[in-house]
Amino acid sequence: MANSARPSSRQNVPAALDADVAVVGGREPCPCGSGRRYKACHGRTARATATQFVARPFEGLADEGDWVALREFVPAGLAKLTLVDPDAVPATAATLLPMIAPGVVKADGERLVGLQTQAGSLDPSRDYGAALERLADLGPGDLLEELGAPGAGPRLQDLLDATAPLRVEVLDSFDFWLEAVEDPAGLVASSIERANAAITPTVRLTSVSAAYWCRDGERCFLRWAMPEPEDTVVDALARLHVAGADLLGDGTRQIGAFRAHGLLVAVWDLPTGLDADAFEEPAAALASRYAEAVQVRAPLTPAERSARSGLLNRQRTLR
Repeated sequence: MANSARPSSRQNVPAALDADVAVVGGREPCPCGSGRRYKACHGRTARATATQFVARPFEGLADEGDWVALREFVPAGLAKLTLVDPDAVPATAATLLPMIAPGVVKADGERLVGLQTQAGSLDPSRDYGAALERLADLGPGDLLEELGAPGAGPRLQDLLDATAPLRVEVLDSFDFWLEAVEDPAGLVASSIERANAAITPTVRLTSVSAAYWCRDGERCFLRWAMPEPEDTVVDALARLHVAGADLLGDGTRQIGAFRAHGLLVAVWDLPTGLDADAFEEPAAALASRYAEAVQVRAPLTPAERSARSGLLNRQRTLR
């Protein structure tokens, strides 16, 4: 999913803008004592200070491409987080939580942070850092109903061990929601049933990084988040295309790419009737050819420039 945020107007914000006001949920009373909700009071100021766009919000974290995938196109998945503070309450990133909540505290105290949420700022890493901190103040079973503007505070890069790999588990259902929240009225179960009916079967390949096979209706695709700068990725893919080396086997074709959080995600159309395992070895071989193409510094040939233009014309941008 793609989200954007705009700076809120500062009109009618109380005069005491420099006061040391705590950050709370947008619907809670503002701690300054104005009687207004936080989002209509000092929350506006906090939002105005947190709207600087960050092109690569997950840069510096291990497995940046997997962060982008979980945020944008993996339907159901979890990833255990390795926190810098060894005494911190355990935390896990989740693609999506009930009611698109930004976070929840499980019965055992573990914190779940929802990645596919409405943006609080133009820096998802800051939003998720704020969610982790606010969840620490909640009790088991509590849902973080609204994140709002995070204001100044830690980003994921400040809270996580940036060298630790992201341990992604792609799921085939949203049943994990039942472990995350209490559901006496059966509302979550109903939501799970609807969400499971619409889920896109997705598998993370193990032979390469940040590559995800999926079946969407009658078609199958591979989406592969590339960590190199966009120009480097496009040049390498153009060289491979002209050489006939950008395929994943018979009946496959590289059909374009999209930008997401500063990375280029290349997309291949795959034949139906083959599951994800069939593309593990072809993907590993393509990754080797791609790594070699990335190192080439010679100018593109006319045919390669044409292939490059075609790839650029088939791109779109997610934020």
